[in-house]
Amino acid sequence: MDRIRIVGGNALNGIIPISGAKNAALPLMIASLLTSDTLTLENVPHLADVEGLIRILGNHGVDIAVNGRREHQDGSYSRTVHFTCRTVADTTAPYELVSKMRASFWVIGPLLAREGQARVSLPGGCAIGTRPVDLFIEGLTALGAEMEIDGGYINAKAPKGGLIGARYTFPKVSVGATHVMLMAASLARGTTVIGNAAREPEVVDLANCLNAMGAKISGAGTATITIEGVTSLSGARHRVLPDRIETGTYAMAVAMTGGDVTLSGTDITLLDTAIEAIRRAGAEVSAVEGGIRVIGHGDQIRPVDIVTEPFPGFPTDLQAQFMGLMTRANGVSHVTETIFENRFMHVQELARLGAKITLSGQTARIEGVTRLRGAPVMATDLRASVSLVIAGLAAEGETMVSRVYHLDRGFERLEEKLTRCGAIVERISD
Repeated sequence: MDRIRIVGGNALNGIIPISGAKNAALPLMIASLLTSDTLTLENVPHLADVEGLIRILGNHGVDIAVNGRREHQDGSYSRTVHFTCRTVADTTAPYELVSKMRASFWVIGPLLAREGQARVSLPGGCAIGTRPVDLFIEGLTALGAEMEIDGGYINAKAPKGGLIGARYTFPKVSVGATHVMLMAASLARGTTVIGNAAREPEVVDLANCLNAMGAKISGAGTATITIEGVTSLSGARHRVLPDRIETGTYAMAVAMTGGDVTLSGTDITLLDTAIEAIRRAGAEVSAVEGGIRVIGHGDQIRPVDIVTEPFPGFPTDLQAQFMGLMTRANGVSHVTETIFENRFMHVQELARLGAKITLSGQTARIEGVTRLRGAPVMATDLRASVSLVIAGLAAEGETMVSRVYHLDRGFERLEEKLTRCGAIVERISD
């Protein structure tokens, strides 16, 4: 099993290219099930989750052609993937595939809309909370679907003539359930109005792609989305938006280690709240042509309190990384997690590096320390794993991060990107 070795103490200087967003690419790929034409996606990241979903879509009959990667001057790669589902070969998404990645459950929406039925295993994914599928079931039921849980699977069936547009308000914000409702309602008869919809940029990206395919969606990016159902969707060409979580992660790494880095191919407006928190912590962050410039002052980190919230609030997917940054702050900070009830598993691993963190319910109290010391640590989930990398970059001596398959799910070429900026990071294959 691979490990990552980090020797801390080096400031980061140079350019880090930001990849396409995993959290946008996955629903966009699933949208290919909605049409018999070809959906072409540009800027698709090469990640374990993306490759896993490619296998799942192939099981449903999607033909996939991947263009060769092309390297650009800033060190970035672009990858274009063509998805064509002439006919749906199988409306069952089996446990052995869905259990490995939660987002693969989202195929239930397109399969139900296009084929009128779906049998999908209950999902897996990171162990960061229960994340029930109730909202998915309730939303699709509002569109007329009959939903039954049997033997670990959800059996879904649309009414004769297809799904029917309806008004539905989510009792709580859910990005995944909003994705599924957008896809399902695009082919429903009549108009669907979704209340309390997720407002994340990835939701807007999916809506833009669906509209390019012929859907009629308005209001994406607000709490109320309206979808006028159409009889069919066509192919389209769409570019996956930049990964705002990767952007914030590297910005925090620079803030913690010091240095001057340009994050190329990204957009500062995708994560206003997180950028503001990084600025309050003492780093200089500014928009530049083609990206974001971050100047860090590693020994002058100020304590900042944050609370995770749905967009446009502070992203839960950056909580662990920000906690890593706060371990070196000159004072006490607090991090409160309101999205997932079990997303503090990285705390005990940060403590192995010398962090002083105490937990009280869903709030962590972080007392900044003057230095961290390298140690062997274990990744517990995707975002927690990269928080350990950030801390290791600032720690004295060697940090060895094990179970890095979590990292491979969401961070493309992490070691290469950091090494180009002066970090000492290497992958060790046992």
